[in-house]
This record gives sequence, structure tokens and C-alpha cells, in this order.
Amino acid sequence: MDIELARTFLAVAATENFIGAAERLHITQSTVSARIKTLEQQLGISLFRRGRSGAELTAAGKRFLRHAKTLVRTYEQAMHDVGLSSHFTAGLTLSGRIALWDGFLPLWVEWMQRNAPHVSLRLEIGFEEDIIQGLMRDNIDIGVMYTPESRPSLATDYLFGEDLVLVTSEPNRRWQETSGSYVHVDWGPEFLAQFAARFPDVDTSATRVNIGWLALQLIHNHGGSAYCPIRLVHRFIENGDLFLVDDSPLITLPVYLVYPLDRQEPHITKALEGLRTLGVEEDRRERLKT
Repeated sequence: MDIELARTFLAVAATENFIGAAERLHITQSTVSARIKTLEQQLGISLFRRGRSGAELTAAGKRFLRHAKTLVRTYEQAMHDVGLSSHFTAGLTLSGRIALWDGFLPLWVEWMQRNAPHVSLRLEIGFEEDIIQGLMRDNIDIGVMYTPESRPSLATDYLFGEDLVLVTSEPNRRWQETSGSYVHVDWGPEFLAQFAARFPDVDTSATRVNIGWLALQLIHNHGGSAYCPIRLVHRFIENGDLFLVDDSPLITLPVYLVYPLDRQEPHITKALEGLRTLGVEEDRRERLKT
């Protein structure tokens, strides 16, 4: 079976329509339709019920779903393993938010190198939507993020609470009036809800960024204020480059570990063990910092 047929089937199953699958795979809708038709002819079954609302898996399609995932995963694992050195017995891909690569996830890399040196690691930076798509398509084995989208095929485990603090470059002025103004970082819907509840009158439209380190660069170069993880800013505070805003509320975001429920390989289990262990330690450190 052509592996692209299985990939296309998984894309349609995930998006529940041919248009979404075409956008995800960067191909035309007619190509998606042709591939699904070919696959159905090869299997001798109907995989989807087409309708105005989209494409719904048939009973046979649901049964084939697990096999398609296994097929694609086996193929990609084989392609990965071919390129592995002889002393690696398995490969693993982890993707996480960029802020989590500052301090936390590098500790996990060190943990894996000590406790599972036979596992080759592929490490990526991503946003929640991209990571979830990668997990659904079996391109990513484990994701670490703030606000994961719930999917029935994915497990979502709490790792630790990420404490965000309001910092400013000018401690003697009201933080809303610093020279660079307030830089609003998109930490996800959970942060936005907490921020809006605490600061209903603060205008967040002046400068918006989606990465914390970019906010720090703007504040460092032009002045201003922003909410950032204390893990990222504590050294700037210690050096006197940034200052905590007096009486500003702490905003805590839960960090989650996301992985496919059907992945039970030993190297995946080991990697999850390391993340959970370090998550407990990170929670303890966060409490001490605050």
C-alpha cells in the first residue's frame, strides 16, 4: 500500500473533511478524493460517509484507523532507524513551546542522555495547534505545552504550574506608562482569561507577541513591561535589569504533557517517566521562587 494513501486517510479522519485534509497535506482537494477512492478500491470497503457536514468514518473506516496509524508510524520509524547509528535502538521526537525550552526541557534532554542513552532524540519548537497536529499524524511522539486541545486519542497529563510574573524596566513608574508600554504575550486562552479578569481596563492592543523571549528583547531594548515565566526572568531581576511590579498578581499556567494513548513502547514510557519526574521537581522550584 502506498504510504501516502494511509497519510491522506489519517488527515481526512482527523479533520473530518476533504478540504481540511487538503490544506493540512498541502495538496488539492481532488488529489485527496482520488487517494481515498484508490484506497477504498484497494481495501474493497467504504471508509467515509460523505455529506454536507463533512466526512465521517464508517464502521470499517474506524477499524482501519488503528492499522493506518500503525502503518505510517512503522514506516516513519523505519526511515528514522535507517539513519540511526548502530548504538541507538530507538528514536523519539518531542516538541514543546519555546518558553519551555528555556530551563525545563533541556533538563529532560540531560535526563534522557543519562537514563536512556540508546534513544536518539529529535527536538522541536512548536505552538499548541502544530504540536497537536503532529501528534495526531504520528510525526511527534510527545508534546509539552500550556493549553492543549482535547482529543480522544491523546492523553493529557499535568506536569507543573508555570508561574508568570509582571516585570518592568522602570520600577519608579506605573507599569502601564513605561516608555515601551505593555507588551502582551499570547500565552494562550487560559492566560488571557486570567489577565482580563485582573486587568479589565488595560489595553493590550499596542504591542502583541506570541513568544516570551521576543517580549524580553523589546523590553530590554526599548523599555516596557510584560508577563513572563519567572523561570525566564529571575536572572534579569537578580542582575537589576528588570523589576517585579509591586502588588501585581501572580498568574499560574498549567503545563501539560501530551502523547498518543496507543503508544506504549519502552522508550516512550521511559521518556514520559523522565518528564513526570522533572515536572514534580519544577513545581517544587516554582514554589520556592515565589
